[in-house]
Amino acid sequence: MIIVLYVAAGLIMAVGSLFFAWRNREFRKFLAGAFFVSSGILFYLFVAEVSVPLLGTDFVEIPLVSGGRSVVHFILFLVCLYFGFIRQPKT
Repeated sequence: MIIVLYVAAGLIMAVGSLFFAWRNREFRKFLAGAFFVSSGILFYLFVAEVSVPLLGTDFVEIPLVSGGRSVVHFILFLVCLYFGFIRQPKT
């Protein structure tokens, strides 16, 4: 049951973030910073080989998963960096 709640919360947060990022350049700038920090932390967990337990479950995220997530977050950082800072808005 807890996994279903995690998935539902993740979907709601993702849809909300995409909605605000599509409409607001300042939010894309914020997301660029957030993705940069999270990619760094996830990469550190990968390099240090730290397993992270998922709160409220018996699941444990292995370091390889953290490494894959760090790559995805870094790509999202680059996308938000481009659309938030580099590309000029259309007038």
